[in-house]
Amino acid sequence: MNLNSRTIAIIVSAVAAAIFTAFLLFSQYLSVRGLVVWLGLTFSVCFILVYFSFETLIFREINNIYAGLEHIKRKEFRRMSNKFLFRPEPLKRIKDEILYMAEQKQKEIDELKRLQVLRREFLADVSHELKTPIFAAQGFIHTLLDGAMDDENVRDKFLQKAAKSLDGLDNLVQDLISISQLEKGVVKMQKKNFDIALLCREVFEELEQKAATQNVKLHLDTEGDGPFGVYADWNRIKQVLINLVDNAIKYGQPEGNIWIKLSETKKRVQITVTDDGPGIAEEHQTRVFERFYRIDKSRSRDSGGSGLGLAISKHILEAHRSSIELTSKINRGTSLRFRLSKAKV
Repeated sequence: MNLNSRTIAIIVSAVAAAIFTAFLLFSQYLSVRGLVVWLGLTFSVCFILVYFSFETLIFREINNIYAGLEHIKRKEFRRMSNKFLFRPEPLKRIKDEILYMAEQKQKEIDELKRLQVLRREFLADVSHELKTPIFAAQGFIHTLLDGAMDDENVRDKFLQKAAKSLDGLDNLVQDLISISQLEKGVVKMQKKNFDIALLCREVFEELEQKAATQNVKLHLDTEGDGPFGVYADWNRIKQVLINLVDNAIKYGQPEGNIWIKLSETKKRVQITVTDDGPGIAEEHQTRVFERFYRIDKSRSRDSGGSGLGLAISKHILEAHRSSIELTSKINRGTSLRFRLSKAKV
């Protein structure tokens, strides 16, 4: 029989009322000794009813709580369909709150485990990225110390390679410092009004030679005559555009095309970088903004970069209260878009 506290209270009250009514009816016929016996009987009956009621209610609910704890150990959580505050049974409220708290704590534990895995992956990636240029420079320098210094051609060649490796190491360290500062929010955006179309042309000029080596053509597509005034940090947004266009050159189609499209809404300017390259598979699209993530694991750092460019771009745009969106289909190219606030009057 499924009894709750309300049902038990009604039963006890009904029995006590019946006994008291009977006592009133027969009290005039009872002697003093009979009254004592009747009162003792009433006390005994009420005591038994209340005692067994609490035994049934409390111990049953405690057993349910223990059963719930067993479910917690097995991670078998049940979602609560009603609000705890409107439950009349306090022990059931305690049980449900324990299950709810346990579910939340388990989610926190699972998230900490996920972050721990990401931390291990990050440390492994950082170690690998740092090790490659250090070992390369170390090898060139030791070769020179072992006797290659006497050959002027070999010496110059090896010194140039060592310098290139160290330059790459310096760029990697600077990227790591930048992303760390962006994540902490200590980097202040130096915002001002400027024409984003002029910045796009400047980025094209800087990457024109690199695009030419792949026979890639760069296009600026604007909706309207412009200018496209935005309120943002010139240098940081330039860094974002360079990262996006540079990635499109690296991973896009040789002899292909890259477009930057500018369009306006009432309050914002949308910037879209599109290529006609091989595209990105769906399983990679949610991870390309992670640090050091590479779609093609076989690509070297020289050909594929360190994998920090998109992560840095993401944090820069978040500091501008914006986000970066990716759309891609296999063999149909990739589009990356973000929005910036219009220039302030």
